[in-house]
Amino acid sequence: MKKVRTRIVSIWLPRLSIERWEKLSQGSDDAPDPDARIVLTVEGPHGTLVHAPNDAAAITGARAGQRLTDARALDPALAAIPCDLEGDAALMGRLARWATRWSPAVEQDGRDALRLDVSGAAHLFGGEKAMLDDIEARLAAMGLTARTAIADTPLAAWALAHFSREGSGQESGRGELSGSAQAPPRTKEERRIASAALARALAPLPVAALRLPANVVTTLGRLGLKTVASLSGIERRSLARRFRTQDNPLDALDRALGRAPEPIDPQRVKLLPHALLRLKEPVTDPEAAAQALDLLVPDLARKLEGERLGLRCLSLTGYRLDGSVARIEARTALPSRETPHLKRLLAEKTASMDPEFGFDAFMLLADAVEPLDPAQDALDGGEPDGVAVGRLVDRIATRLGPQAVTRPRHRASHMPERASGWASAIADKAEEKPAPLQAPRPERLLDTPEAISVLYATPEGLPRRFVWRRAVHDIKKVEGPERIAPEWWREYRPARLRDYYRVEDQAGRRYWIFREGLFGDGRGGDPAWYIHGLFG
Repeated sequence: MKKVRTRIVSIWLPRLSIERWEKLSQGSDDAPDPDARIVLTVEGPHGTLVHAPNDAAAITGARAGQRLTDARALDPALAAIPCDLEGDAALMGRLARWATRWSPAVEQDGRDALRLDVSGAAHLFGGEKAMLDDIEARLAAMGLTARTAIADTPLAAWALAHFSREGSGQESGRGELSGSAQAPPRTKEERRIASAALARALAPLPVAALRLPANVVTTLGRLGLKTVASLSGIERRSLARRFRTQDNPLDALDRALGRAPEPIDPQRVKLLPHALLRLKEPVTDPEAAAQALDLLVPDLARKLEGERLGLRCLSLTGYRLDGSVARIEARTALPSRETPHLKRLLAEKTASMDPEFGFDAFMLLADAVEPLDPAQDALDGGEPDGVAVGRLVDRIATRLGPQAVTRPRHRASHMPERASGWASAIADKAEEKPAPLQAPRPERLLDTPEAISVLYATPEGLPRRFVWRRAVHDIKKVEGPERIAPEWWREYRPARLRDYYRVEDQAGRRYWIFREGLFGDGRGGDPAWYIHGLFG
């Protein structure tokens, strides 16, 4: 039996962090100016480092790995935002599961890359070139820039994705071998030619393409060994004395050329709960999807109960004879596996599923699940608190749209006007972080702080009387200050800190006021006073 040639695809997402941040920022209340120069930052051993610049910041000289102070020396107006590395890692995990559409053997390769073992599978997608085109097109549709490569070894594929250049020498969206290097070998002679083509493709690349530590790359550069080709004539003994075994460049070259093994440890993907219905004959009845729910929903509910899960999002997919699909989905405000309720949510949408030439299969998938233990009914036969309200929210959202019912949510900001917002009541709460502990907040927060005149206050001291809306308020009690520093990574003008006070006037009315700025802070004139909220 002929041995299948190993083929590895490397998918590199060089702008993952900034593109994810830009997508999440779109449409939000505090979305930045499109022309703003922004970098995402991480904390390094010697200070804050630039992790990912946006396009505008890159033009001014900001680059990954640069100290933030150096980047700001080039552009003082540069805005810096802490990078959400946990969110990036979660996205990479989801992309690894998504990439199993091309191969079940998928492995995360660092923080921003994937590698797939597609040995013997490329023909299912129209060949290697068509498969790479498909990968890049699907990622582009998600708003992600991708560079892909395919080679006989994981390291070679990674090197070509990161460092290859085509034709004119400009960076391309893909690094790949051409000609005989991509053709499956049939004889020993052809295999030798393919191996030689791989060596030729790697030869002009810098030694960093072998994934060597930075200090090793620096040392090789001092020795005049700057490309992969320059390593080919070096004796092993001469390098073995200079480098540790795990950092030996020739060992890395052996792995890239397939002379030493480098196995893939594929990610174990756990399938989401689902129920599948295959039909003996295609059906063109418009009611077929609704009838399929009678079998699929109870089946899925039993599986969810066995795993003690409740779903927050489910979808019904109808597979047509011509290979196309029709899909509907519904979301729930609370985890649920109640059969009548789930059937009702989807049944209202099945009319939109056109069978065209006929459905031959249906699949009901729990797209998002949360833990749900069995609930004890009340002694009077009633339902647990919130269940009936949750059903009502689900039905309204299904009929009128997900934004018909909203709920308050915490947002990652210290500024009171940004610390909360509204989200769909059926939106996923998994990525929401709990609100931090903080001092009491007023029951009513003004949309925009209103200016007040403080008539009696010592410099940098406590307020004693203020005028708001032409009324004079003598302050009887005061608590504070609570100092809130400006979010310099969001501000595109000199921002000033705020000192908040909880005050009560002689009539017992309680207010939330703040002083913006300090004397001599270099960020404007004298401090200004505002009222921001009212306590009950």
